[in-house]
Amino acid sequence: MPTVRRKRAAAVVLAETMMLLEACVVFFAALVAFGLRAAPAGAVWGVGGALVVVFVVLTGVQKHRWGRAAGWVAQPLLLACGFWVPMMWFVGALFAILWVALARLGARIDRERAAFDAENPGAVEPPRPPRLA
Repeated sequence: MPTVRRKRAAAVVLAETMMLLEACVVFFAALVAFGLRAAPAGAVWGVGGALVVVFVVLTGVQKHRWGRAAGWVAQPLLLACGFWVPMMWFVGALFAILWVALARLGARIDRERAAFDAENPGAVEPPRPPRLA
């Protein structure tokens, strides 16, 4: 009989993915701010580097309930990058919308998985539709 691996919560996986993507976006925004000389170089790299570290750390703590709450709190930080790079108002808003959408989608996937597991206690994974030749 195959070993059943514990499934990771979809909400956690999606939140981790978003936090890591947001860390990359902040890094590239810092590069743009440095190139545009939007602020002194030390300030750009200090603030940008600190935000990158914050988002990377938040990537690792998304498995905790407080980690996801911290992810919600971190969304305005991404928007605040718009003070140095105006395009970040748009990019930050886009990522905030994605954060909300993926939080809802992850919760829905987890509910559907739980319902499936309750109905099929011995199933290893949901049945897949047959492949068409």
